[in-house]
Amino acid sequence: MKARFLAKMLLVTAALFLAAGGVSYAKYPEKPVNMIIAFTAGGSSDVQARIMQKYWDKHVNQAWTFIYKTGAGGAIGFGEIAMSKKDGYSIGGINIPHIVIQAVTQKAQFKLEDFDYICQVVNDPQTVAVRKDSRFKSVKEIFDHAKANPGKLKLGLVGPNSGHHLMFVDVKKKFDFPVTEVFYKGAADQNAALLGGEIDVMFGNLNDVMRSLEEMRIVGVAAEKRNDFLPDVPTLREAGFDVLSDIRRGFAAPKGIAAEHLAFLRDVFKKICLDPEYLKDMRVAGQPSEYLDGPDLLKYMISLDAVVKAAFPQK
Repeated sequence: MKARFLAKMLLVTAALFLAAGGVSYAKYPEKPVNMIIAFTAGGSSDVQARIMQKYWDKHVNQAWTFIYKTGAGGAIGFGEIAMSKKDGYSIGGINIPHIVIQAVTQKAQFKLEDFDYICQVVNDPQTVAVRKDSRFKSVKEIFDHAKANPGKLKLGLVGPNSGHHLMFVDVKKKFDFPVTEVFYKGAADQNAALLGGEIDVMFGNLNDVMRSLEEMRIVGVAAEKRNDFLPDVPTLREAGFDVLSDIRRGFAAPKGIAAEHLAFLRDVFKKICLDPEYLKDMRVAGQPSEYLDGPDLLKYMISLDAVVKAAFPQK
């Protein structure tokens, strides 16, 4: 009888434990969630997160508190995510390949293993852009001018050790492109520099330049095929320059948050990414949507390791 009684008590205890877990899951989050953004307000990462926040609010009764930790091509913000308290109340936007490059090339405060990945939300091809009134009308004109005038052309990049920087390194390896590179903290600063005449040309992801098309001219896209947003703009390959480069954006939490919190975040973010209204808003904002779940995002990032090590040899 005692054995049977103890067995029943164990079952009841287990049921109560599971029920408590269910209540905990249902209550999360019980307060606002910090959303860490690694680039300046107004840039692509910030714009995308603001769109996502709108749909987060449809599913969750707690808001996001935006926290900007900018600089070092995103490394400061990524480090802030990795070192945040593992309570499920601090998450943030990540940019790929920036985060992969920084984990390999510099004394970053993080490794790829220091995050729990929620999902990828954007695959944003890079472009070559100039001011609308620029003398340059094509990628070839830009490259020819740089070759004929070493160091005179000023090229704007977000970085260093960013996706923009990786594209620049690839271009330098393949072509004679002796420019003076100028780095900025974020895309908003980079755009302002181009429009203000501080630089002559920039490598910028599609969304950043899409928002300034009235003042900028995109002369090439670093993608396999022409982009639906800009069907009349040739790819760099079409222009005779074999360069492919994109910047992907996603979200992550510090490694080690509760499994049920991570599952909740992944579930909500997936619902948002499949919402037709969200996709419509993303298109209006010029954000090239592409969803990958957390595990698949990590696999892609790991696959970039060899590419990054080849581009940035370690001493």
